[in-house]
Amino acid sequence: MRAVQVLTPTGPDDVRVVEVPDPQPRADEVLVAVHRVGISFPDLLLSRGEYQLRPEPPFTLGVDFAGSVVSGPEGYRVGERVAGVLPYGGAAELVVAPPMSVFSLPDDVSYDEGAALPMNYLTAQFALVERGGLREGETVVVHGGAGGVGTATIQVAKGLGARVVAVTSTEEKAAFARQAGADEAVLLDGFKDAVLELTGGEGADVVLDVVGGEVFTDSLRALAPLGRLLVVGFASGQGIPEVKVNRLLLNNTDVRGVGWGAYAMARPGYMHEQWDALAPLLAAGALRPPIGASYALDDFGRALADMDARRTLGKSVVRVREDDA
Repeated sequence: MRAVQVLTPTGPDDVRVVEVPDPQPRADEVLVAVHRVGISFPDLLLSRGEYQLRPEPPFTLGVDFAGSVVSGPEGYRVGERVAGVLPYGGAAELVVAPPMSVFSLPDDVSYDEGAALPMNYLTAQFALVERGGLREGETVVVHGGAGGVGTATIQVAKGLGARVVAVTSTEEKAAFARQAGADEAVLLDGFKDAVLELTGGEGADVVLDVVGGEVFTDSLRALAPLGRLLVVGFASGQGIPEVKVNRLLLNNTDVRGVGWGAYAMARPGYMHEQWDALAPLLAAGALRPPIGASYALDDFGRALADMDARRTLGKSVVRVREDDA
């Protein structure tokens, strides 16, 4: 079968599609014929050897995937449409995954959308509910509002009854965030003052930060009393910010880490609980991942390079099989 592999961890330009043996699942594993793979930030880091997981090359990329069941244990039927998530290894024509990482995909959700759902939307649900304690009617500010995690967070927050303000770097991205469901979108330059103005000077109840770097301090300043700043990542590349804890004390605010993968993958059954919690929102149409770009399997490296250059909006997907939607 064909698989997208890192032969040397030197970045997207050296990612290759190669022939590898078909996987041989155990009786307790699910074998999936992959139709779509989502492009994720961990893929980019893995291609460079910069992720917290550092598998020995050669290894197969691919965090999110969607396809149909070839075989599996009780509870999975042949031909069933599914979405799945792995630390890596999903960017291949066939993939083996544990049942804890494979979820039933509704018939009205495309494979493109299925490959965009698991990591981003489960991360958003974990961040907002488990770590953020989001309550209906609260205001959520979402940095990187036109990206994959950003648009997922917008939609999950809206589905949970929040008011959402997206923060983006350009007007084009602001429009994209509004289309994804944000109530308002403001530009990164001056976002703190814009958020305060939109909230009547009170500030936001929750800020989700995937950017880090220089925006971190202004994110703290944009919080309302009892507000929560959720740290998801550091996409800016400007380093890991620091917080002066007296600011937290004076304003009764929190900074909370969001490490969904390490938490969820160490707890069998947890991701299925999350998927079940999101299912009503998916059925109601509140969750519809915006697909920004679609690539052929041979262009996986280019898809990573486009993400790295911030040329894409929403979630990018790669077509492993070309004969389906």
